[in-house]
Amino acid sequence: MKIEKNSAVSIHFGVAEVDGNPLDSTENGSPLEYIQGTQFLVPGLEKELEGKEVGYKFDIKLEAEDAYGPFQEELVQEVPRTLFEGVDEIEVGMSFQAETEQGPRTVEVTAVSEDNVSIDANHPLAGMALQFVGEVVAIRPATAEEIAHGHVHAPGGCGHAH
Repeated sequence: MKIEKNSAVSIHFGVAEVDGNPLDSTENGSPLEYIQGTQFLVPGLEKELEGKEVGYKFDIKLEAEDAYGPFQEELVQEVPRTLFEGVDEIEVGMSFQAETEQGPRTVEVTAVSEDNVSIDANHPLAGMALQFVGEVVAIRPATAEEIAHGHVHAPGGCGHAH
């Protein structure tokens, strides 16, 4: 079977900066499972895997545009500390969910002053060229329920409400 839209795919992979600094890996854990065509993977990796079969090994370098996108200065903002009502301690590095015009988005605190908080809604790997190395370990047709939910389910079902 080849990877195509609505295939449930399992891959083992590692991702690193192109200079070799490792960032993440499934090496000592379960493979990553996703449904092809749902934009779960970065665009360049999903495109690379289209049409491939179990056993396909990949080693690709992706520019930022094909990975997590370019760094966008407009996603860095300074907001009033009063927006964090109910949060006693706000520290650099904390993450929060923010409601935006594009829907919910994770923002990271980058600076804190007495009256304001600087937040960054860019993905932590935005603006970076990345290298993905791995192997396709399983492919099967996704179920109708998985396609409707947009993700692969564990045996026995989804495990959470939609």
